[in-house]
Amino acid sequence: MKIVGIGVDIIQNKRIKKSIKNNNFINRVFSKKEILISKNVSNKSNFFAKRFAAKESLSKAIGSGIRNKLNFKDIEILNDKLGKPFYNLNKKLRYLISQKKKIKKFDLFLSISDEKEYSIAFTIIQKK
Repeated sequence: MKIVGIGVDIIQNKRIKKSIKNNNFINRVFSKKEILISKNVSNKSNFFAKRFAAKESLSKAIGSGIRNKLNFKDIEILNDKLGKPFYNLNKKLRYLISQKKKIKKFDLFLSISDEKEYSIAFTIIQKK
């Protein structure tokens, strides 16, 4: 097992708090499933900030950033039954990672956290 990508991102929660007042921002950055899940969350600013940071950290781990072939909506962050966050991989994202990293099989690891002012995400791409 070899680490082929690492990414980290930190964001001020107040920046996202302002942005999510605009539905165009929410619909441009977050998946329908992420938006639906947010309806049951009391602290929407931190919920969206953590996911925004996770999307940025994955783009950094891939080495592409959010541009050209990779959009925010291509990256979806969900939680398992215990609340652990994970990337819900679609065909496009799987293909981009495989092409950019020149690997066929990989695991993605995600850790996200927040506090009053900031949210942070850390991503590892590991070759199987």
